[in-house]
Amino acid sequence: MIRTRLTELLGIRYPVVQAAMGYVSGPRLAAATSNAGGLGQIASATMSLAELEGAIAETAGRTGAPFGVNLRADAPDAAQRVKLIIAGRVPVVSFAQAPRPELISALKEAGVITIASAGARRHAEKAAAWGIDAVIATGSEGGGHVGAVPTSLLIPQVAAAVDIPVIAAGGFLDGRGLVAALAWGAAGVAMGTRFLLTSDSPVPDAVKQVYLAAGLDGTVVTTRVDGVPHRVLRTSMVDQLNREGRAGGLVRAARNAAAFRGRSGLSWREAIGQGRALHWGMGRRGTGRRGTGRRGTGRREGGLSWRQVLMAANTPVLLRAAMVDGRTDLGLMSSGQVAGLIEDLPSCAELIGAIMREAEVGLERIATLRSE
Repeated sequence: MIRTRLTELLGIRYPVVQAAMGYVSGPRLAAATSNAGGLGQIASATMSLAELEGAIAETAGRTGAPFGVNLRADAPDAAQRVKLIIAGRVPVVSFAQAPRPELISALKEAGVITIASAGARRHAEKAAAWGIDAVIATGSEGGGHVGAVPTSLLIPQVAAAVDIPVIAAGGFLDGRGLVAALAWGAAGVAMGTRFLLTSDSPVPDAVKQVYLAAGLDGTVVTTRVDGVPHRVLRTSMVDQLNREGRAGGLVRAARNAAAFRGRSGLSWREAIGQGRALHWGMGRRGTGRRGTGRRGTGRREGGLSWRQVLMAANTPVLLRAAMVDGRTDLGLMSSGQVAGLIEDLPSCAELIGAIMREAEVGLERIATLRSE
């Protein structure tokens, strides 16, 4: 059995974490991962408070093993969500964007283990200085919002910079990847696309088949979804987004913002505030750059244009269309590059078991080479 600082910290059998994915990482997938010996996570960003409370209770009812909730620290109701998580005795919380020190403190005082996400060394260093317990470092091969640094360069850099467990993400799907991550200084791996493509994933079968049909060139990084780099499957809808002019993109963004507001029950003021916070948080994670705030360019205070604010509401609407409704023609499918290497739909137990067997063989091979 491979034991690392991560397995000791989280109390899990294997150093494998299921990444949080909107409309995908619910009780079913999280519990299946945790029951298989990894760390399952609930993605709460697309849930209301009531939905999150129900998801926590359902997951706890499905597994007695540790699981986590992924939280957006910049959500307007983040403090309420933290209280809900503490009341629900959730053992682990991870942050989708830059965490807030006061939220980390509140969680740690309640005995909750905290994990931050980082796309650059400086992000990991800042989170570690705030008292975070571990960090997920995601390379550019990952799905969803990504930075520009490849995993093979990012992980050794982050592992050398912080004295907390580093979880490698971006391009992992098997035991060979786990061995590589351990060699780079990580204490485990996190996987999104690989867990999405399991029999325990709630994603419609038709959507899974689109993923399985993708090649290594089947993903693209685009800023046309919500204004920041986002790796998704290359589809006709994504190609259309990339061809759209400024006016077309604004119309689509406004329409989706209205749909998100109606579905979430937020007022226009709340929806725009949430979109602004979401875009700002994703910008800090990805590139670390801020807007210029110049007057006369249609920008709001803080450097964001109204178009960028509205575009941030595209993501939950388009993700739901694919991941819940099965509309591969209209929906957005976040994906890591590893989709081009995945050919099957194992259960979480089968997947993690295969990863660990392959990793043990790989480590034994390395030990043999050392002894020769």
